[in-house]
Amino acid sequence: MMGGFFSILPIALAVVVFGSILFEVVLYLFAVVEMRRNRLRNQHQMWRRVIASPLVPKISVLMPAYNEEVWISTSVARTLALRYPDLEVIVINDGSSDGTMEQLEETFQLTHILPIYQRRLETSHVRSIQRSRLEPNLVVVDKDNGGKADALNVGLNIASGELVCAIDADTIVSADALQQLVEPFLAQQDTVAVGGTIRLVDGRVPDDEKQLDSAPKSFMLGAQVVEYVRAFLVGRLGWNPLGGALVISGAFGLFDRQAMLDIDGYNRASIGEDMELVVRLRRHAYEDGRFARVVFAPNPIAWTEAPASWRTLARQRNRWFRGLLDVLVRHRRMWFNPKYGSAGMVAIPYFLLVEAIAPFVEALGLILVAVGVATGNIGHTQLGILAAAYAFGVARTAGILALSDMVYQTHSGFMSRIRMVGFVIYEMFVMRPATLVWRMWGVWLFIRGDHNWGVQERKGLTTT
Repeated sequence: MMGGFFSILPIALAVVVFGSILFEVVLYLFAVVEMRRNRLRNQHQMWRRVIASPLVPKISVLMPAYNEEVWISTSVARTLALRYPDLEVIVINDGSSDGTMEQLEETFQLTHILPIYQRRLETSHVRSIQRSRLEPNLVVVDKDNGGKADALNVGLNIASGELVCAIDADTIVSADALQQLVEPFLAQQDTVAVGGTIRLVDGRVPDDEKQLDSAPKSFMLGAQVVEYVRAFLVGRLGWNPLGGALVISGAFGLFDRQAMLDIDGYNRASIGEDMELVVRLRRHAYEDGRFARVVFAPNPIAWTEAPASWRTLARQRNRWFRGLLDVLVRHRRMWFNPKYGSAGMVAIPYFLLVEAIAPFVEALGLILVAVGVATGNIGHTQLGILAAAYAFGVARTAGILALSDMVYQTHSGFMSRIRMVGFVIYEMFVMRPATLVWRMWGVWLFIRGDHNWGVQERKGLTTT
């Protein structure tokens, strides 16, 4: 009886892996269609006219900062240099214990102003509000530590812009990114959020007008680059024709401020506050009889530093998965519920079945397959079927990278592309199993109610 179980186990596991990848292939096809539409729009480059218009909505950039003295000055300076006609930058120091505030005060010559603002959202205590003598559109808020969501809510209270752009302090944004992000808001009045592309670097950010033109040297960074290209090109862009995604990266997104205030801003109790915000924006709109459009724009680019150690990467992926589980549990009423349109019938089920349950089943299945091989209960035929499923995954990812390179010229040179193929194989057979382990660890911590984010080791970004 056990032999029969082990003989069908690889086939069942192959079905799970193949099914998950097949759904992503469907998203890939949608992404190809959306990419073509995006290229046709960009040929006219209407977004470039935004910079010359006096009627553009004001944007308030919200930058929460906690113990980021290494790169805070560079990040703020680059943000202030963004090409947008009506821009406000609000840095929220979330009770840093290092020299973050001192760096800001020294670099930008801050002076105290009266803390007069409408407190729409409850937050931790605000100690002071300061404005730069050198950059009049820079405001720095010093507050008690309350976490990233709390810091962003402080920024929402103080912001004067119609739109707010959430940017991590360790993220550098391309100079024309805001012009491109605002275009969907001007084109569709029901747009509530627009996300851009996040790219990983090893600490060196290219000039604004350049693409990354060479593959990373380390396998760890290369595998992460593969994951990000697949996630943003397919896992974001592919959702646009289906009514919009449920995720906008917390490192780089533009939102309708009033829509955020209407739902009480970021949820301070959520582990995955960025995804939770987007889900709540869409849920609130459906319950109010409206549609909230969430758009992914592939051309606006932000660069962020990739985790450089296995320990840091494990903490990051563990936290991401706990955030996903937290959002799914909080909004379980939306599961397979036609009241919530494509979000309830397509997007939420995808994240539940493909992103949450399938990895757990895959991890458990791989463990049992290893036991079956060790005990001689699984033969070469069954293993061949399982290997074919993973080979299909490699081919799928390679196709995504080829499409990205063809459309956006992300890499140049024959050897650079050869290295990327190697990273695809490494990601599938090394990084993917490791990620499964980290996700199972995340399930355990989630069940225990552990909301600790862990220490994220960073070296800081520099520009070339």
